[in-house]
Amino acid sequence: MWQAIKSVLAAFLGVQKDARRREDFASNRPGTFIAAGLLVGVVFVVLVALVAVLAAR
Repeated sequence: MWQAIKSVLAAFLGVQKDARRREDFASNRPGTFIAAGLLVGVVFVVLVALVAVLAAR
């Protein structure tokens, strides 16, 4: 799961190497990447909301 999270983070930032992307697609485990993507997305939204609340103080 940690490898999938690292891959998703790299994809979110747009810095994933082509070789790593090919390796991810060859792994045939889309469920892991979907779960990691949802987790990273939720964490990102929570962090943005937290920063907005702290900035509004």
